Amino acid sequence: MKKSLVLLVIVLGFFTASAQNTNQTPSNNNPKAEVSDPDNLASQFFSQVMGVAISTTSNTKMYQFIYDWLGTPYRLGGDSKRGIDCSGFAYKLYDKTFNTIIGSNSRNIFSMVNPVSKVDLKEGDLVFFKIHSRSISHVGVYIGDNKFAHASSSRGVMISNLDAPYWQKYFYKGGRILESLKNNLKDN
Repeated sequence: MKKSLVLLVIVLGFFTASAQNTNQTPSNNNPKAEVSDPDNLASQFFSQVMGVAISTTSNTKMYQFIYDWLGTPYRLGGDSKRGIDCSGFAYKLYDKTFNTIIGSNSRNIFSMVNPVSKVDLKEGDLVFFKIHSRSISHVGVYIGDNKFAHASSSRGVMISNLDAPYWQKYFYKGGRILESLKNNLKDN
């Protein structure tokens, strides 16, 4: 309980600091506006709070995207900061940070990947789950150190640990977007 309270205070501090810098996030009028993080809050959050070593990452744009969406409420079929579901979150993340268009639901996203074992996951890989279902029902984006970002139906956009009993129970496979999909987008 004490650890959870300390974590909550730290997270709220980061969100408060982030909210004070509202002029640094893209506006609805200019969605392509560059996101800046002069105080390095995203890096501090992921390295100190989540235990992900930002110094070892090659994609700070992905971490900044995730940081900006943390706390967004869950909404089935949603695709905005007012509410988003797991596949919508993965879709937006891939579009904005990898310039790659992926499927619109967890099952068709899985059809676009090469399966990857849990031990071979790299940042930006996708993780798939079969939660109370025989088919894939949830997707997240792997960020390193056994953690992944996703839109949880109960808590919205958040970071979870693949080693947590719940996620271990429902984990299906990891996946890496097929190179042919990445190459096709670069040519267009």
